[in-house]
Amino acid sequence: MKQIVLAFALCAVFLLTLSATNSLEPESSLTKDFITGNPEIASINQMSFGPEGILFLGDSKNAHIYALDTKDVQATEAVPEINVSDFDTKVAASLGTTVANMGITDMAVNPISKNVYFAVNTADGTPVLLKLKGEGFENVSLKDVSYSKIALSDPVAKDAKDRRERPLRHWAISDLKYHKGKVLVSGLSNKEFGSTFRSIPFPFTDSQEYASLEIWHAAHGAYETHAPIKTFDVIQLDKVDYLMASYTCTPLVLFPMETLKDGKHTKGRTVAELGAGNSPLDMISYEKGGSTYFLMSNSNRPVMRIKYEDIANYKDTMTEPVTVFAETEGVAYDNLPFPYVLQMDNLDATHVIYLQRQSDGDLRLRVRTTEWM
Repeated sequence: MKQIVLAFALCAVFLLTLSATNSLEPESSLTKDFITGNPEIASINQMSFGPEGILFLGDSKNAHIYALDTKDVQATEAVPEINVSDFDTKVAASLGTTVANMGITDMAVNPISKNVYFAVNTADGTPVLLKLKGEGFENVSLKDVSYSKIALSDPVAKDAKDRRERPLRHWAISDLKYHKGKVLVSGLSNKEFGSTFRSIPFPFTDSQEYASLEIWHAAHGAYETHAPIKTFDVIQLDKVDYLMASYTCTPLVLFPMETLKDGKHTKGRTVAELGAGNSPLDMISYEKGGSTYFLMSNSNRPVMRIKYEDIANYKDTMTEPVTVFAETEGVAYDNLPFPYVLQMDNLDATHVIYLQRQSDGDLRLRVRTTEWM
């Protein structure tokens, strides 16, 4: 009888141990080398989510890319109803400050949880990361977090200025995206040809590649090597990945990804001039009715919709100047009735979330189905 009881007891212990072991979350290969602590982030200029709820932050002041384990991995298919007015006022109030003393620098959607994150830089230089909760916000710690980081090689100098005496360090990181196991980063370096595109394998090691870029800028009537890409996406044409990039005043340029190798100088193919006196802000893509579209928001123009087929079918290379101010040439596009969209991201495959300044001055965060875009 004692032997039977002992056998049952041992069996119970084994099952409990097995259950406890199975309940533990498996260690991710992407975060196994992360450390917990204060990464000492000095600014947040750009953000983008990667896999497993990992949020990549671009810090131009420190010239670093940070990977934060948000642990925000509760999946949902539900599309949140979001329509928040006086958005900047509510952000400022949550921080105990005023709109004049803070700026929203970027927005990123976690594709797993559909939670929306906002980067805010305050007047005293303190970076803040917020997560939307209804019409309120949760402050995401930047001082006690699981993270990894990498310093950019040869960033533009902290005291560098352009010919108009405007500081350039802000453009050390002008955009970033995670794509096929790499963090892609545009910005400025301290090299002779300052416009730079970096490809950084993730998880981070000591490895990073960067190429210098050259474009024909039709609105300026010149080849340029010092203007940073302002926003970009990756497009596949004839089974080849291309960097599709836009710059201030607003050329659209294609670079074969395979040519963006470490230490190489690459000249892009300009396929459109989308209008001088403007700076592109965000670029995203979506599919509808079997076709792919790209949306680009702008500082002084409405959101532009560009069809994939129009890009794929445009075989020319622009090499002549556009001499009339604000005229456009090259790949066709549609102006959508959404001016002054400051931030934009995919909420899911069929919805876009965007932050738009209304005609009455109200800054509104809202969601729109791609059926009407």
